[in-house]
Amino acid sequence: MAIGLIGKKIGMTRVFLKDGTVVPATVIEIKPNYVTALKTEEKDGYTALQVGAFEDKEKHLTKAEIGHLKKAGKILRKLKEFKVDSLEGFHVGQELRVETVFQPGELVDVVGKSKGRGFSGTMKRWDFGGFPRSHGHRYHRAVGSIGNRSDPGRVWKNKRMAGRWGNEPIRVQSLLVLDVLPQHNALLVKGSVPGPNGGLVYVEKSRISSRRSQRLKLNRMKPVFENLLKEVKQDEGA
Repeated sequence: MAIGLIGKKIGMTRVFLKDGTVVPATVIEIKPNYVTALKTEEKDGYTALQVGAFEDKEKHLTKAEIGHLKKAGKILRKLKEFKVDSLEGFHVGQELRVETVFQPGELVDVVGKSKGRGFSGTMKRWDFGGFPRSHGHRYHRAVGSIGNRSDPGRVWKNKRMAGRWGNEPIRVQSLLVLDVLPQHNALLVKGSVPGPNGGLVYVEKSRISSRRSQRLKLNRMKPVFENLLKEVKQDEGA
C-alpha cells in the first residue's frame, strides 16, 4: 500500500501531440495536504497515514474535530486514511504536495463518487428493452415479470429493478500520470475519473501497478508518453 492525496476534479481536456495524436486527460487539483494523524500497529492494529485537505473555518467543524486537528495546526474539512507499509519520514503536521508524491509516467488509482441520477427506471438504469410501442400494449417501459414459478416462489436477490442510481464510490485503476503541474497544484491523468466537475476525489498510487498486465500496458504507452513529455519540456523551455 502507498500514500495518496485528496483532490478535486476540475474537468476533462485533451492533449494534442505534434503528430496529430489526441490524448484524453483529466485535470485534478490537489492543493497541499497535511498529515493529521499516524496510525501504528501497536496502538491501532494497522499502519496508516491520516491526511487532511481543504482548509476551512472553525465554525464549520465540531469541537471534537477541532481538538483532533490541533496537533496538525490546521483546520481541515476533509480527512482520509491511506494504509502504508512504513511511517518512517512522516510526522503530524507535515505538508504533502502533489509534486513530491506523484511523478509523470507512473500509474495511479482514482476514487470518487459517481454522478447521482436519483430514482431511475429499469430502462434507464439497466438498459432494458421495454415492451412494444404499438396498439394493444399498455405498459411500454414497465419491468415485466420479476418472479418465477412455484419453485423457488420468490424474487431472487440482486434482481435488476428500478431504484436509486449513481452517487456510489467508484475506483478507476491504473491511470497514467501524464504531467504534474506544481505551479497550479494540479495533476494531469490519462482518461476519465468518476464524479462531476468539482467533485471530491482520492488519488493514490495504483494497487495493481506491479501486475504483468500493467507493466505491458506501460510499455505500450511509453512511446506516446515520451513524445508528450518531450513536447511539454520544449514548450516550457520556449
